Amino acid sequence: MNARSVYERIRIVEGDITTQRGDAIVNAANSALQRGGGVDGAIHLAAGPQLQAECNALGGCPTGEARITQAYGLPAKHVIHAVGPRYRDGQHGEPELLASCFREAMRLAREHACETIAFPAISCGVYGYPMQAAADIAVRTVAAELSRADVPREVRFVLFGEAAHRTFLDAFERLARSEPRP
Repeated sequence: MNARSVYERIRIVEGDITTQRGDAIVNAANSALQRGGGVDGAIHLAAGPQLQAECNALGGCPTGEARITQAYGLPAKHVIHAVGPRYRDGQHGEPELLASCFREAMRLAREHACETIAFPAISCGVYGYPMQAAADIAVRTVAAELSRADVPREVRFVLFGEAAHRTFLDAFERLARSEPRP
């Protein structure tokens, strides 16, 4: 698969992840898989109480990993709960843990034959990850995963607000320009 086809499979959109149709949306979850605030709270609210009941049965999820559930009241088929790191200073494994949660979400999407997956800005809310650094890691990690497999066919980064959208779009454009062309 060539680099150009990878970049054609990535979309950067401004919007509400709870309205995304497709095979999977990713939740910026906490390690207890309990309803929190921000993206997590919005996803749980839209999905309904069955989502929390299924999460409770999973027994949590370590930072850097992901778990998959049904989506219940959401227009997607699955929710992939990815646990990103709390940002301290970038010197305590945060970049590796953030990249890992994107890789793990992509792995689960492949295992469950998800043709489409939508990601939020994981760890950028209450976990305090700097948006630009997180966007660079997210886009680079997802592009690398897409270069290894034909599934998912489309990855959307669904960002809430113009500033987050612009930051992820800039990260995507920088990475696309830096890749050698055939």
